[in-house]
Amino acid sequence: MAGHSQFKNIMHRKGRQDKARSKLFSKLAKEITVAAKMGMPDPDMNPRLRLAVQNAKSQSMPKDNIERAIKKSQAGEGDDYEEIRYEGYGPGGIAVVVEAMTDNRNRTASAVRSYFTKSGGSLGETGSVSFMFDRVGQIIYPAEAGDADTIMEAAIEAGAEDVISDENGHTIYCAFEDINDVSTALGASLGEAESVNPIWKPQNTIDVDADKGASLMRLIDTLEDDDDVQTVYANFEMSDEVMAQLADG
Repeated sequence: MAGHSQFKNIMHRKGRQDKARSKLFSKLAKEITVAAKMGMPDPDMNPRLRLAVQNAKSQSMPKDNIERAIKKSQAGEGDDYEEIRYEGYGPGGIAVVVEAMTDNRNRTASAVRSYFTKSGGSLGETGSVSFMFDRVGQIIYPAEAGDADTIMEAAIEAGAEDVISDENGHTIYCAFEDINDVSTALGASLGEAESVNPIWKPQNTIDVDADKGASLMRLIDTLEDDDDVQTVYANFEMSDEVMAQLADG
C-alpha cells in the first residue's frame, strides 16, 4: 500500500535499518514458528510456512535462523500465540489496521490502545475500519525483474488482478485465496519475489500534510516497534513535497 511503503522509505533514509532488521527477523521467526506449528514443518506441504520462509529469505534472514524457527515449532514453542487484529483511527482520521501475534492478549491490547491514545487517535472495535480495506495478496518484484509490459503479461498469465509498476519495482495484487497459486506461477516465470504477503489494501486513501504525517509515522513506528505487532496498515497518501519535508526533518 502506498502510504505504508512511503513510510518505510522515509524510515530507510533516516538510517534506522539496523534496529528495524533485528525486529524484522524476530517477527519473521515468530511467523515461521507459528506457521510450522499450525501445519506441517515442511514448507512444500504447508503453504503458510512456504510464504513465511520465502519472505524470510527475501529479507536475507540467515538459513540457520529459519531452520531454528521451524525446530521451535516441533519443540512445542508457539503453542500459546494468538493472532489478533486491532483497528482504529490515527492522527487526521487515518484508518489503521494492526495485526498482532501474542501470548498475552491483555498486555498487547493495553499497549496498542495506549499507542493510539498518545498519538491523538483512538482504538475501535474489530470491524470498525477494516471495511475500508480489501484483504488481498500482494507480491512485490524489484524493478530489474523486467519492464512493465513483461511483468503485466506474467501477472495476467498467473491469474493476478492488478499490477502497479514504477521506478522502485512492481507490486502485483491477487485475490487473497489465490496468493499461493499466483505466487507459484510468477515464481516460475519471473523468479523469486521480494515478498509475498496477504495484506489489507485500502479502498481509498487520504492525503496527509507534514504535521499529520509526522504524527502518523510516529504512531506506526511505535506500533511496529512492539514485539507483539506483526504488521501495520493505514489508508494514507503523502505528496513528494511532504515526504521530502519529513525525510529532512
